[in-house]
Order: sequence, then structure tokens, then C-alpha cells
Amino acid sequence: MPISRRTFAAAAVCALLPLSGCGSGDDGGSSDASGKIEGDITFQTWNLRANFKDYFEGLIADFEKKYPGTEVKWIDQPAEGYADKISADAAGGTLPDVVNVSPDLVAPLAKAGLALDLDKAAGQYRKEYLDGAWASHQIPGMTGTYAFPWYLNTGPLFYNKSLFEEAGLDPDQPPKTYDDLFADALELAKKSDGKVATLANVPTVEDFGRYGVPLMNSEGTAFAFNDAKGVELLTKYKELYDAKALDPQALTATPESSGKKFLTGAVAMNPGSALDLGNFKKQAPNLYKNIGITDQITSTGHVNMYVMGVMVNAQTTKKAASVAFAHYVTDAEHQMSFAKKVAIFPSTAGSLDDPYFTKEDGTDETRVRVAAAKSLKNAVNYTPVLFSEQMKTALRNEVAKALQGKESPQEALDNAVKACDTLLEQQG
Repeated sequence: MPISRRTFAAAAVCALLPLSGCGSGDDGGSSDASGKIEGDITFQTWNLRANFKDYFEGLIADFEKKYPGTEVKWIDQPAEGYADKISADAAGGTLPDVVNVSPDLVAPLAKAGLALDLDKAAGQYRKEYLDGAWASHQIPGMTGTYAFPWYLNTGPLFYNKSLFEEAGLDPDQPPKTYDDLFADALELAKKSDGKVATLANVPTVEDFGRYGVPLMNSEGTAFAFNDAKGVELLTKYKELYDAKALDPQALTATPESSGKKFLTGAVAMNPGSALDLGNFKKQAPNLYKNIGITDQITSTGHVNMYVMGVMVNAQTTKKAASVAFAHYVTDAEHQMSFAKKVAIFPSTAGSLDDPYFTKEDGTDETRVRVAAAKSLKNAVNYTPVLFSEQMKTALRNEVAKALQGKESPQEALDNAVKACDTLLEQQG
């Protein structure tokens, strides 16, 4: 299932839609979702049937019991090709009434007038959700919110306390901001003669966001991470790279390769999950004994979160039933029950204060859950909804050139912004 945010070829949705609709932002009719909740609707999820069949069948049965005269047909699509399926449905006029989406997929649908503006149609529910979660399905350059926030995910950072101690750093005071991180990383590299890097990954767009760099202009028409603060961040990473405080293989690192570096003590910090703790316990007991858990590094005070949503088709003839069901799936009661079945977090206000997310019981799973839940209360989704997979690649390639000294940080980010802006124009 798509626990973390998956990037689709979202532009393909716009490419397949009728030209008259793409970019119009017109919902093709009324946003009025009042009226009697009745009728047959379709609900599409993203690769959830295999593991959660009983949960969703029960949820649908309860909804139909609460609202006699409704019938929900559940469709589940495989993970692979999900964006293509939605593209084809959008183009063919067969998009389901209620659809499981992520922010980057909702953007072209909203621009094409196929995603219902919930600020207009269901604004009374906004206060039920965390502010950052509700805002995650807003599209730069457009007014409105185009999906109910559903489940969230984030992850803490793990760090190796013994490596910090060996470098003369306080193992109980891990870095919290990027300034702290850079200072500690240089010290770790110096004390270990370049044998211990602190990080194994190059900066991503989320890092620029957490550093406080404006990622796009306010209109959502151009990228802006090549400003002075963006250059400052990349310059700092270049210093880490030169000092071997950033792993030399970071340019081609994968989550798996970074995890192995951390496991062997070659890297001092790495993002992870409860599953990793179990792995450490089995494969690296000495690391496990010295493991520290801290929040993601941020200079803004807000960590990054990944979010899934539930969108209502703006063209549905059953707006009242569709909005009611989308809200039902994502309300506090049902998000909480879903969160207890899988390692995700509810996006509803107050839910993260539940003892399930605040009280430790000595298990690894709970340690990570409590740490992550605490950071999610004011988290934001830094990845711009318009930032495609191709844009990620363009940024990564330019960052690599800067770290290798082939371009200055300013040149690299200027080139990355130029490439991303060109791709943005192609999205329509």
C-alpha cells in the first residue's frame, strides 16, 4: 500500500484530458453538496484490498446502514499503473465518485475541473483536520482545497550514540536544526579522519523546504529554490561532501544502501521506521543498544509529512452522498481505527493526543510511533504538489554537479529551477 507519498506521472492526467478542460479550474457544475444523502456511488482505493478487505467492507456496510438508500461500490486498483488508470478514467469520463489520491495527482485533476473544491462544498468539516493536512491538497495558483486529508506518515531520525560520544559530542543532544547538523557532521568527520559520515543522502526538495527556502512563487507558476537561502544550503552540503561528512556514495544512494551504511557504523544518522529498529536488533545488536531517536532536522520548526487524500469527483451526480462518504472515510473515528491496523497516522485534529500515540509500552514499534506522532501535529507537506518525478531527477542531477565541483551551487540551482520551470510549463 502507498504509505509514503508516491510520485505519479501526474502530468499524464492533463495530457489525456480534453484540451478545453485542462487548466480551466471549472468544476463543470455546482459545488453544492447539500440535499439528501442517497444513491449509488463508486469508491476507488489504491492497492488496499489485499491487506484491508475486511476493514473497508465493514466501513462501507456501516455507512450504508447509517444512510439508507445509499450503495457504495468499492474498486481497488493495483499500485502499478494507478496514475495511468486515473488518466484514462479522467479522459473517458469514467472517474469514480470518490477517489484515493495523493497531492501531486490531485493537482492536474483540480486544474481540469474534475476535483471538487471542498472549501466550498464541505468547508464545515475543515476544523476537524490538522491545518497542515488540510492545506496539503491546495494547489498553488488556485483557490480551494481539493481532497479530504486521509492518512499521514513521517519518520524520525535514528542516530548512533556511540559515534557521537567517540567524537566528543553529547549523545543525548542530537542536532535539531541544520546549523547544528552541519557543525556536528564536520566534527564527526574530523575526529574520525573522514571514516564516519553523518549523512548518506544529498539534499532533496524537502530539505530545501525544511531549511526555510521558498520552493515556489506565491502564484505557483515558477520555482524559487535558487534564492540566497537555497544556495546557502547547497554550499553547506558541498562543505560536508568535501570533508567526507557526507558519504562519498551519497550521489547514487538509495534508501537501502543508506540503511546498510548506518547498520555498519559508516554513517551516524539515517531516517527510518519501527521496522528498522527490529532489523537493528537482529543484525546489529551493538548499534541497537546505542540507538538514538530524534525528530527530522528542520530550521523551520516543522517536520515534513507525507499525506494521502480522498477526492470527490466534481462531475458526480451524487455530490451529497459522495462528500458524505469521503468525510466518513476520513473522520476521526475511522482514521483512528485504520491507524491501529497499519503503521500510519490520522490527519484529524486531536487524534494524535490519543494514548495510542503518546504512551510508550517498551516496544520498538511504540517508541517510533510516539516520536513520529509528536512531530506530526504541526508538520507540513513540503514537496510542492506540482513537483514531478522528472523535476526530482533534474534537481538531483544538478545537486550532484555542485557537490562534485563541476558547477557552483548558484549555477546548479539556477539550472535546476530552469529545468523544473520548463517541465512545469509542459504540464499545462
